[in-house]
Amino acid sequence: MKTNHHLAAFGLAALPLAVQAQATTTDNADAVALNPMVITATLAPRTADETLSSVTLLDEATLRRQDPTSVTDLFRGQPGVDVTTNGSFGKNSSVFIRGTSNDQSLLMIDGIRLRSATAGGAAWQFLDPRMFERAEIVRGPRGSLYGADAVGGVVQLFTHEAQEGGPHPRVSVGGGSFNTQRYSAGLSGSGGGTRYSFAGSHFTTDGTPVRRDGEDMGYDNTTALARMSHTFDSGAEVGLLALRARGTTEYDESGSRATTDYVQQVAGIYGELPVTDIWSSRLTLSEARDESVNHFWGSILNTQTRTVRWENTLRAGAHEVVIGAEYMNDSVAGSITGDSPWDGPYDVESRDNKAVFTQALLDFSPLAVQASLRFDDNEAYGDEVTGSLAVGYDINSQHTLRASYGTAFKAPTFNDLYWPGFGNPELEAETSETVELGIRGQFVRWFWDAALYQTDIDNLIVWQQMGQPTTNVPTTRIRGVELSVGAEVDDWMLAAAATYTDPEDRATGNRLRRRASQSARFDVDRELGEWSLGGSWVLQGYRYEDAANTDRIGGFGLVNLRAGWQFAPLWSARLTVENALDKEYVTTRFFDGDDYLNAGRAAFLSVHFGQ
Repeated sequence: MKTNHHLAAFGLAALPLAVQAQATTTDNADAVALNPMVITATLAPRTADETLSSVTLLDEATLRRQDPTSVTDLFRGQPGVDVTTNGSFGKNSSVFIRGTSNDQSLLMIDGIRLRSATAGGAAWQFLDPRMFERAEIVRGPRGSLYGADAVGGVVQLFTHEAQEGGPHPRVSVGGGSFNTQRYSAGLSGSGGGTRYSFAGSHFTTDGTPVRRDGEDMGYDNTTALARMSHTFDSGAEVGLLALRARGTTEYDESGSRATTDYVQQVAGIYGELPVTDIWSSRLTLSEARDESVNHFWGSILNTQTRTVRWENTLRAGAHEVVIGAEYMNDSVAGSITGDSPWDGPYDVESRDNKAVFTQALLDFSPLAVQASLRFDDNEAYGDEVTGSLAVGYDINSQHTLRASYGTAFKAPTFNDLYWPGFGNPELEAETSETVELGIRGQFVRWFWDAALYQTDIDNLIVWQQMGQPTTNVPTTRIRGVELSVGAEVDDWMLAAAATYTDPEDRATGNRLRRRASQSARFDVDRELGEWSLGGSWVLQGYRYEDAANTDRIGGFGLVNLRAGWQFAPLWSARLTVENALDKEYVTTRFFDGDDYLNAGRAAFLSVHFGQ
C-alpha cells in the first residue's frame, strides 16, 4: 500500500494545480455542486463552508452516475469514512466514521433516526440506494444536536423530493452478474400546495460465496416509499413520510446456509408553523423499526424507537437560535424457539429518554460562532450533558479557517446492558471530547478542505468472551487528518480524498480492531455529449481483526468503472463494472479465522426512463 498512498498524495497535490486557471468568480451557478447546501450539520440549510464542519455531500448526480448496488459502496473511501462487510449483497456491514465504531455514528433518513436498539448500529446493508436522492456525511460529534451515539458523526439519507408540476413518472429496469435483477419505479409531482413522491424497488441476486469453496449466498430486497406534504396559504405546512424495506438474506453459519428475514422501516408526520416573521415552530412524531427473524437459531428480535421532537427557530438578521425538546422511547421484543447462544428474554425491554437542547448560529462577518448545548435524562443510565463550540473566520472571500470543540456520548444498548451471558447493567455511557482545526478553500469551479482532529473517549464499551460481562475501557484516543478536493473543469468532474486515522486503545497502545488507518479515493467523470464515462479508484490500508493486533488483514485497491448513454429524450442506459480488476479483498474474518470474501468483478446494465 505504500506506493498506492504515494500516488494518492501526488493526486491530491496535483488536482488543485489542474484547476487553478479555472478559479474565477464569474459564474456562480457552477458553484452549487462544489459548495452545496447541507442541513445535517446545523439543523438548518447552510453552504458547506458556512457549516464550520467537515462535511461531504453525495448529490443526486453522483448517485445516478455511480448507481451502486449498496449504499456502503458510496461511502467507502470518503474522507474519514471506513467500511467493513461480511461479504457482498445484503451481508452485515459497518460504517466507521473517524475511527469510531458502527454504533458510535448516527444514521438518519429524512430526519428520522434508524438503528437497532439491541445491536446499536444501523443495518446499512438493507437500504436500496435507488430510493435516495442524496446523502450528507457530517464528521465530528453532534451529540448536542441529536443526542446519544453521534460520537464519530452523522449520515443522513434523503428520499426523492417531489418535482414541480407533473405527475412525473420514472422507471428503471436492469440486471447483471450473479443473476442479479433490479427494478424501480416512482411518481412525483405537485399542485395546489400539495407535493407528493411515491416509489418502489425490488432487488434480487443469487449472490456470491462468502467463504472460500462455499455456496452462493443470495439476497433480496423490496422497498416502498411514500412522501407527501401540503403548504397552506398561511405558510403552515404538514407532511408525512413512510419507508419500508423487507426481504431475506442468506449467510454462512459454521459452514451451513442460514437465512434471516428482515424489516427496516421509518415513518413520521410533521407540522411546521410560521408563528411570526422571525419565529417558526416544527413538531415531528416518528417511529423506526428494525426487525429480524433468524431461521438458523430460531430467534426473533424486533426493536422500535418512537420519537417526539419539537424545534423552535428564531431569526434576527443573520443570526439564528434553535430551542427544542425531544422524547424518545426504545423498546425491544424477542423470542427463541431453537438452540441459540442467546438464552432468555432481556431483563428490561423498554426505556425512555427526555432531552432539551439549544443552538445559536451567530454571524459577525468575517467571524462566525456556533454554540449548542443539550441535556439528556435516560432512565437506564442517567443524565448526560453535551455541548459544542465552533468558531470560523473568513481569511478572504475564498478561504475559511475553523476551530471547534464538541462532546458526545454513546448510550449502552440493550445488548450491552441486558443480553444474557454478556450484559452488564452497571455499564456507564461512553463519553467523548473532540477538538478540530480545519480550513476550506472555496472557489467557483473547485474547492479544497483539510482537517486535523483528536477524539478522546472515556468508558469505551467492549464485549468479552462468552460468560464474561461487557466492560468499560478507561480511555481511547483517535487522531486523524482528512484532505479532500473537488473540481469541475469544462466537462470533467473530479474528486479526491485521503484519510489518515490513528485509533488507539490507550491501555494497550494497539489499534482498534477492524479499522484501516489509511485510505484514499479518486472519482473521475467526463461528459461527452449524449455519453458519459467515469470511474472510481478506492484504496484501503491494512487492518487488524483482533484487539491484540496479531491477526492482520491486508489492504487493497478497487477500480469501479461506469458509462451512460442518453439515447432519447428522458431515456438513458447505464453500465457499471464493480471491482473491474477482479480483486479478491477482505475486511473481516469469521470467528474460526476464515476470510469473509467480497464479490469479484460484477457488471450491471440498466435502462431508465424519466428525469
